Amino acid sequence: MEEKNILTVRNLEVSYKKKAVGLFGGKERVSVLKGVSFDIRRGEILGLVGESGCGKSTLARAVLGMVRPDRGEVYHASEFPQMVFQDPYGSLNPAKKIGWILEEPLRLRSGLGREERRKRVEEMLYKVGLDPACRDRYPAQLSGGQRQRVAIAAALMLSPGLLIADEPVSALDVTVQAQILELLQQLHEEMGISILFISHDLRVVYRLCGRVMIMQGGEILEAGEAEKVYFSPEHAYTRSLLEAAGLLQ
Repeated sequence: MEEKNILTVRNLEVSYKKKAVGLFGGKERVSVLKGVSFDIRRGEILGLVGESGCGKSTLARAVLGMVRPDRGEVYHASEFPQMVFQDPYGSLNPAKKIGWILEEPLRLRSGLGREERRKRVEEMLYKVGLDPACRDRYPAQLSGGQRQRVAIAAALMLSPGLLIADEPVSALDVTVQAQILELLQQLHEEMGISILFISHDLRVVYRLCGRVMIMQGGEILEAGEAEKVYFSPEHAYTRSLLEAAGLLQ
């Protein structure tokens, strides 16, 4: 893996077994990812765009080791890559207070004492734009935008080099979306973190990402600098997505 890349993926293939139609049908394998290869450079935000069901989330989980690929290779150049999910409420333990949730990664891996952990939690809450008093609240006591800020804070507690954000603003209203995107951009600049930003929303991706990949049917059809992909698309599918979003005449 080249030193300039924080993540390198080569020829990644993932499939799953699906019961065949019919009374005596066995199980057939359905291909989800088909030879996917790409790199994420250190300190960049790479966008992954595609319609629902195209394999975006499977790719994210395969990169993090949550899904075992049939073949292919994934090389990480940083420790503790983390993921931010679409539904912040579903990714946070509703029975635990925010302070406990944010301290948990530090308890498991940092070796820090209690006071140092509490200090880190307060610093991170401040960094993501939340009042440190939030540490004594439960997820249900926060708004959707606040919960997503907590989810981002939890992902950053161990200072990962790579953050995978899987549709992190699609469950939020437009105003809150803009605030979370601004936060991600700010954290990217302050911490130098690399981000794989996954979305079906071409406008959101263009606002945040320097490079973009277009996925359809488990394959990367087109990839390149955002300006080139958006204004000089090479693939008909990319053009159709841009036209549907009103971004290309």
